[in-house]
Amino acid sequence: MTAIDPPRNQDDYPDRDVDCEQALEPALHVLLADAYACGWSPAEVRRAMRKLLLAHRMTDVENAKVEAALAILRAAERARTR
Repeated sequence: MTAIDPPRNQDDYPDRDVDCEQALEPALHVLLADAYACGWSPAEVRRAMRKLLLAHRMTDVENAKVEAALAILRAAERARTR
């Protein structure tokens, strides 16, 4: 797998999104080349990647909801046991 460069620093900075794109691009090109070499068409790969990214985003949203609900339950439990 192609190495992905880390951010220049851990804090937020103006070009962080651009740096992330540049860091991911070489690995993306390798992934695309591998998929095409296996016989997948560019359209198929785009559709699959779009679906995978959407599923990943939906998972993040659902996980955040679960974490928020757990935080509320933990706070209620702490308040109850005091």
